[in-house]
Amino acid sequence: MLFEVSGVTVPFWLPPLVAFVISFFTSMVGISGAFLLLPFQMSVLGYVAPSVSATNLVFNLVAIPAGVWRYAREGRMDWRLAWTIAAGTLPGLLAGWWLRVHWLADPRAFKFFAGLVLAVLALKLLRDARGQSRDPAGTAAAADFRARPVFLLALAIGVIGGAYGVGGGAFMAPFLVASLGMSLHGIAGATLFGTLVTSVAGVALYQFLPAPPGIETRPDWALGILFGFGGAAGMYVGAMTQKRVSQRALKLGLACILALLALLYVTQFFAR
Repeated sequence: MLFEVSGVTVPFWLPPLVAFVISFFTSMVGISGAFLLLPFQMSVLGYVAPSVSATNLVFNLVAIPAGVWRYAREGRMDWRLAWTIAAGTLPGLLAGWWLRVHWLADPRAFKFFAGLVLAVLALKLLRDARGQSRDPAGTAAAADFRARPVFLLALAIGVIGGAYGVGGGAFMAPFLVASLGMSLHGIAGATLFGTLVTSVAGVALYQFLPAPPGIETRPDWALGILFGFGGAAGMYVGAMTQKRVSQRALKLGLACILALLALLYVTQFFAR
């Protein structure tokens, strides 16, 4: 199947299958999975144009509501935290979009940038997992969080998220857990919601704001939606399963994946 905007040719079943597997695991720790879809699109599908970031955001629009709905249905959604994250990350999206289009359009430079971000996430996850209880059923809430530090953190992460194509909120979970001591069981739904809200604005930026001549920033809607269908199923099942799986094991696994991807991207940057 050919996707005209991205120029990608791929079997119809592959994008939703990949998105399902990724989202099943990442939704348990409050992450949409878009940050892992990005290297898949760039390295496996060969989709390296700036519009790949926008396509990632389309995936978020389609996939995340299923996970958010499941967390809310089970009473595990902290709405105050969710809106604080959204309010902080939104202003950073414009700066992130400009950074991606004007400074990170070169695929090699973008991969190096992505590698650094992935390395930071890996370190945060490893730090948290090292002291994480093995009890898979912890349910500590985030209702006692301090709004100002969360807002400022979200503001800074919004710039990175806007450039990386994951809406900003996807980076919040590792930082909230490792830096502010919050529980993954209490923040997972809120960070997914924050990612959803900021992804709406991010898609609009990439779709409608002018880009330099010769640079395509508009998303490949067909590819993004196809990824989103698989992601929606994965997020719903992942959110439903979260309480039965050890978060310590999940974070360790994700940290290892992030570290390997970070090493791959950084070494590719210096290979030439």
